[in-house]
Amino acid sequence: MPNDRRFQVFEPDDGEREPAGERYLEFLRVPDMSAGVYRLAADEHDPQQPHAEDELYVVLAGRATMVAGDERRPVGPGSVAYVPAEVPHRFTDITDDLRVVVVFAPPESRPTSASS
Repeated sequence: MPNDRRFQVFEPDDGEREPAGERYLEFLRVPDMSAGVYRLAADEHDPQQPHAEDELYVVLAGRATMVAGDERRPVGPGSVAYVPAEVPHRFTDITDDLRVVVVFAPPESRPTSASS
């Protein structure tokens, strides 16, 4: 994964895929943020735990409900959700395979092999 300050373009459907059994593939890590693609199959349980970083989610494909704190909102292609650091959150009621770009700021502090 690149760790430099040059202009870059990423295509979520091209290039590397998540290793077998992994839901998250980080594709960018620079000093101020990290980003990756998170995938969950329809009806799959989302094992996320609160993160120490703020997060921005951009839904590329799929449909689900996003739960953050005490709030629940339906999400689908084009939905953008912001989750502040330390707020418990996850996707539930996944009716169509979900593919989401996740941006962490500052960069995610957990190992990239952990679920997003």
